[in-house]
Amino acid sequence: MKRASVKLRVSLMLTLLMALLALLLLGMMLSVSSSVALRTSMNQLSSTVRGNLGEVALVDGRLALGENFHFSLGGVSTLIYSRREALIAGQPPVAFTVSEPFRNGLARVVGDGQWLVLDLWLANGWEDGVWLRGLMERPDNRQVTDRLLMMALITLPVFLLLAAVGSWSLTRRALRPLDSIMTAADTINEARDLEGRIALSEGSEEFVRLADTFDRMFERLERSFEAEKQFTADASHELRTPISIIKGACEYSLKFDETDEERQETLTMIHRQAERMAELVNQLLRMTRLEQGLDRAGLTSLDLGQLVLEVAEEQGWEPPAVTVETAPAVTVAGDAALLTRLLLNLTENAMKYGGEGRRVWVRVLSKDGEALLSVEDDGIGIPADSQEQIWQRFYQVDPSRSGGGGLGLGLSMVRQIARLHNGRMSLRSAPGEGSCFTLHLPLAASSKK
Repeated sequence: MKRASVKLRVSLMLTLLMALLALLLLGMMLSVSSSVALRTSMNQLSSTVRGNLGEVALVDGRLALGENFHFSLGGVSTLIYSRREALIAGQPPVAFTVSEPFRNGLARVVGDGQWLVLDLWLANGWEDGVWLRGLMERPDNRQVTDRLLMMALITLPVFLLLAAVGSWSLTRRALRPLDSIMTAADTINEARDLEGRIALSEGSEEFVRLADTFDRMFERLERSFEAEKQFTADASHELRTPISIIKGACEYSLKFDETDEERQETLTMIHRQAERMAELVNQLLRMTRLEQGLDRAGLTSLDLGQLVLEVAEEQGWEPPAVTVETAPAVTVAGDAALLTRLLLNLTENAMKYGGEGRRVWVRVLSKDGEALLSVEDDGIGIPADSQEQIWQRFYQVDPSRSGGGGLGLGLSMVRQIARLHNGRMSLRSAPGEGSCFTLHLPLAASSKK
């Protein structure tokens, strides 16, 4: 069974809420009408009895009534009793059979709520006087109640219909941005185009934030998909050569009867190509993880010069092959492991393309609010038309000069690590004059003081 849409469910809930509010309002109206009717009757009783009180007098012990005295007026019966509560004048209603004690000035409901009573004492001297008792049958509110119920029976369906239509209209309008998000997401899914974005600019803050979340998710999926495609393409392209070499060597060994020396040479070649393949896969995986953000830079405060000195000691770098020069207290926010990989890649690259003496200079200094890590060599240099391409994967200016051992991934990884540190790479090079690669990083606050 197909589930109801959000708009339909919200509309039904709003309509039900309106119906409950309407019933609550009807109940309040019935309660208020009954209270108003009772208060009106009480006021009428009090006004009539007090009006009659002004028309009563005792003259020489005799009861005298004025012209405006009415025993029955507007449903109010007025009775006169002696001090000993004996009826002197007036006739109580036949239906009034309640034995109710006299209470001066207190209007009240008696007889199971059927009668309204008000007693007033008219004194004559210190010891004599008469009681005036007003009686009024409590008004029957059923007629008013019936009218209200009849009106509710007629108007409530119309009200609920209008409430349902209004709720549906308001819900559709409020959830219109959600329709845009769903339509855009379906379009992206059907077209399988991860470059598409929802880019919702209008609507409530919640829907704009939801659309932005979807856009960031699509962006991340696009990066992951592109990284996967790049990894597949790079691996299939670069693994083709070593696989072909290994396959050819195996076929040759199986076809011809090799000597022990030739067999050893073949196995050495296969092993060398297998190591190259393993290195390639590891480098590609590391690059893919960096691009996808899976290997995030765990930035901590570190002394860049001290890090370079520690790497130089571990690698056994000594002049004149590698000369290290560091300034003190060049503090940056960096990931020691990633910066070490960047330094090793630059240094290994400089050694491969260095001159006969393979001299390399590694320097750390601070300048204009930046920490600078430079690796300079005295090698063959890089032509101007190739200096932008060297950052691309697998690009090598002159593979023959590097001994054929490079994969062309080192500089691409260097630039990626620099970006993860909110930094950048620069290059100064000319053919025959060597190259100088420089990492620019923001100085930490402690180094700026």
